[in-house]
Amino acid sequence: MVGYDPEAKCVSTAEAAVAGSASGFVTRVLVSPLDVIKIRFQLQIEQLSSRSPGAKYHGILQAVQRIFQEEGLRAFWKGHVPAQLLSVGYGAVQFMAFESLTKLVHNVTSYNARDSFVHFVCGGLAACTATVAVQPVDTLRTRFAAQGEPKIYLNLRHAVVTMYQTEGPRTFYRGLTPTIIAIFPYAGLQFSFYNILQQFSEWAIPAEGKKGGNVKNLVCGSCAGIISKTLTYPFDLFKKRLQVGGFEHARAAFGQVRMYRGLLDCMRQILREEGPGGFFKGLSPSLLKAAVSTGLIFFWYELFCSLLCTLKSTDSTTRKEG
Repeated sequence: MVGYDPEAKCVSTAEAAVAGSASGFVTRVLVSPLDVIKIRFQLQIEQLSSRSPGAKYHGILQAVQRIFQEEGLRAFWKGHVPAQLLSVGYGAVQFMAFESLTKLVHNVTSYNARDSFVHFVCGGLAACTATVAVQPVDTLRTRFAAQGEPKIYLNLRHAVVTMYQTEGPRTFYRGLTPTIIAIFPYAGLQFSFYNILQQFSEWAIPAEGKKGGNVKNLVCGSCAGIISKTLTYPFDLFKKRLQVGGFEHARAAFGQVRMYRGLLDCMRQILREEGPGGFFKGLSPSLLKAAVSTGLIFFWYELFCSLLCTLKSTDSTTRKEG
C-alpha cells in the first residue's frame, strides 16, 4: 500500500495526506516520552554514566525516574502541541509527496514504482520536502522538550514571539543543514528497507500465514526504523545541539552548555570533548523510539489507507445499487 501501485489504484494523493496526518498524530501521542528522553540525552555534554561528575542523566530508567520526580508526569509530553503540529504536517507532506513521486517515476521513467531503489530516492526527497515545511515547528518542539524549570517559554505563542524578537526569523531554521543531510538517507532507508522487508515477508511467509498483515506491517516498519536510525544517528544529534543555540541559559539546570558556530564546529567540539561516543549519545532511547515510531507510522498509515479504500468501495457499491 505504501507507494504508487499501478495494480491497486485505490488511494489518491489527498487521501495519502490524510492517512499520513492521522498516522503521525496517533504515533506522536504514544512515543512522546521516548522523544523527550532522547532529546535530554542528546543535549547533555557530560557522559551518560553514573561515574561522570555532574551528569544529570545516566540511563533510560534513571532518566524516567528523575524527570518524573522533578517535573511530574506531564514533562514527558513537554512540547506536545508543536510536536503534534510537526507530526501531522510532516506525515501529510511526506506521504503525499512520496505517493506523487513514485507515481511520477512510474509514468515518466522505465523504473518500476515498487523497486526498492525508487523507494529510497523518492522517500528521501519526500522527507526533505516535509522537513523544510515543518522545520520551524521542529525547532519549537526541541526548545520545549529541552527547557527545565522554571520554564523560559510559557506557551507556543510566547515561544514564537520571544524567539522572533530576540533571535530573529532565522532561528526557526537552526539545524536545517544537518537535518537535510541526515533526513534524505534516513527516510530513504526507511522506505527502502520497509519495501525490502515486505517483499521478503511475501516470499518467506506461506499463503495461509499471511492473514496478520497489520502485525507484519508493524514488524517490518520497526526493523526498517532501527536500521535507518543507526546508520544516520549522529546528524540527528548535531541538529538537536544546533537547535538550542541561543537557548543556553535555559539549559543551566541540566549541566554544562556549549555554543556552536555551525555544523563543522559542532562536530569538532563534540569529538574533542566527548569523544566518538559523543556522536551516539541517546542512541538507546532513539533506537527504541525509532522502532516504535516507524513501526507505528507504517502500521497506522497502511491501516488508514485500507479503511479509506474500504469506505470508497462501499460507497461505490451503494451508488451502483441505488
